[in-house]
Amino acid sequence: MQRNLVAPAVLALITAVSACGGSDAATPPGKTEVAILAGGCFWCTESAFDGLPGVVEAVSGYTGGEKPNPTYEEVSAGGTGHFESIEVRFDPTKITYAQILNVFWRQIDPTEANGQFADRGLQYRAAIFVQNDEQRRVAEASKAALEAKHWFDQPIVTLILPAGPFFPAEEYHQDYHSKNPVAYKAYKWGSGRGPYLERVWKDRPAIEVAASKPYVKPSDDELRRRLTPLQYEVTQHGATEPPLENVYWDNHEPGIYVDIVSGEPLFSSTDKFDSGTGWPSFTKPLKPENVVQAKNGPLAFLGAEVHSRLAGSHLGHVFGDGPAPTGLRYCIDSASLRFVPAGELEAQGLAEYTTLFRK
Repeated sequence: MQRNLVAPAVLALITAVSACGGSDAATPPGKTEVAILAGGCFWCTESAFDGLPGVVEAVSGYTGGEKPNPTYEEVSAGGTGHFESIEVRFDPTKITYAQILNVFWRQIDPTEANGQFADRGLQYRAAIFVQNDEQRRVAEASKAALEAKHWFDQPIVTLILPAGPFFPAEEYHQDYHSKNPVAYKAYKWGSGRGPYLERVWKDRPAIEVAASKPYVKPSDDELRRRLTPLQYEVTQHGATEPPLENVYWDNHEPGIYVDIVSGEPLFSSTDKFDSGTGWPSFTKPLKPENVVQAKNGPLAFLGAEVHSRLAGSHLGHVFGDGPAPTGLRYCIDSASLRFVPAGELEAQGLAEYTTLFRK
């Protein structure tokens, strides 16, 4: 669906006379970061970020598809795989990625899966394109925090996808709201976006996201004070606790298991099963990057030793005799773990995992 509210000849004249492009704000001396967001009409999403304190520039464009340098006509017709989107360059010392997302949510209907407002089709879907693990963590936590508000009767369906190449849109689309204020306002309100944002988002409090946890290993003296002798020997020296005589082997409560040393999220009760061994057993880690095999260890089916990535805590072993779907059995010492019940996740700064336990 094309938004031909201004004749092409007029747009061409505007382009020729007012070739100002994106924001003219000077790039700050510090490092900037980029957020890529899709919220339907990019005129509308870009307008929310232009001039926002901490934002260097916001550029309308296309991303998510495979066709390089697509045109507006190609994307709006569908079939390219691209989303209408914006690239927001910001100074993280002045505005955080979580705050960027807080602004983004307030420009869209997060329950709409096939477009936004009057613009229908996959090219107008809402999405957050993440560029690294931290952006994904914040995006997932922000989405979970929004879901936890229970402001909507329908599920939150905004996508979180890996970022790919971003292609700036044609010049006449950049800063459209300021170059064509009358046509822009007519579109925003005529499409239903303006009334929806006024009705649904006005006066809503900010969507808070906890800062990334500094998962670090305490000093040896601190560990000796904090841990029991068994917990210390298991995590620091690779000891093994007795089967059936440990706290979590038959724990069936919903929640997640974190490293008792650092707090790194390791396993979920949704992947726990009764292996008959007398130790907690899981088919897979909650965050695969947080559970690593010991260097030069044996293959999984022989029982490779596994550690937590950041603290290096000994966790147990992984075997190749587990059930579907992975065929693996992570046999873990309870002494290496701390259990966080599902009902306490948000309070402990782990709100991003609450969606695992919602029916």
